[in-house]
Amino acid sequence: MLDIRRIPLGALLGLIFTALFLIAAVFAPWIAPYGLGEIVGNVWEPGSASFWLGTDNLGRDLLSRMIYGARTTIFIAVVATALSFTLGAVLGFTAAVAGGWFDTLMSRLVDLLMSIPTLIFGLVVLSVLPTTIVTLILVMGILDSTRVYRLSRAVAVDINVMDFVEAAKLRGEGRAWIIFREILPNALSPLVSELGLRFIYAVLFLSALSFLGLGVQPPAADWGGMVKENKDGIVFGIPAALIPAAAIAALAISVNLVADWILNRTTDLKGGRGNA
Repeated sequence: MLDIRRIPLGALLGLIFTALFLIAAVFAPWIAPYGLGEIVGNVWEPGSASFWLGTDNLGRDLLSRMIYGARTTIFIAVVATALSFTLGAVLGFTAAVAGGWFDTLMSRLVDLLMSIPTLIFGLVVLSVLPTTIVTLILVMGILDSTRVYRLSRAVAVDINVMDFVEAAKLRGEGRAWIIFREILPNALSPLVSELGLRFIYAVLFLSALSFLGLGVQPPAADWGGMVKENKDGIVFGIPAALIPAAAIAALAISVNLVADWILNRTTDLKGGRGNA
């Protein structure tokens, strides 16, 4: 059983903040004091008892927008990360096990995609396609799967030549068995570490797209779009744009702390079993 007292302070803070963000995302309609697009005051009002974080550039409650923005940002980032890992890991493991022309073809295709700056590629694709949440998830997931493919293939190539994998091949096990029963369990530690990084990257990538106008479209709220909407207030000392920017940074740091702790914990468990 997990003992909270043995969790490092950094990981514990990461867990708390990550849990708070997730709770806000899941229960946004019940937690937010006002509606998503409801105009409740004047433009850029300071924080008060009625509006804890003040209002935005249109007079909407900033706290409510932040809560709904957490829901949109985290949902898109989670689904895009899941897509990138499913696609990248399966193709990477398959390429390592199959080898031959499939490995060569996939590796060269991934090299081609990775040679183009991701943000520029995303902007070009989204400028010609309808900017919907489904399109955003597909573009982010496919572009990010190239990084996951590289890691998965590199790890799987090393595992594929180990004795227990050779024994499974001699038993006549198929590729699906070798990939999901032999390679995947032994490749989880680096993948878990990469999972946190790729989720953070998805959040930052989505925020950058929204800031440039090709991400989540109004009236929907996400943190990158909120920075764009309120950036003009910075000149007048209004922090409305800095609050969603701080939320992006806090989420990125929290998830990274949790991912590092999980990676260290799984590595320690494996080391302890090996010593036993």
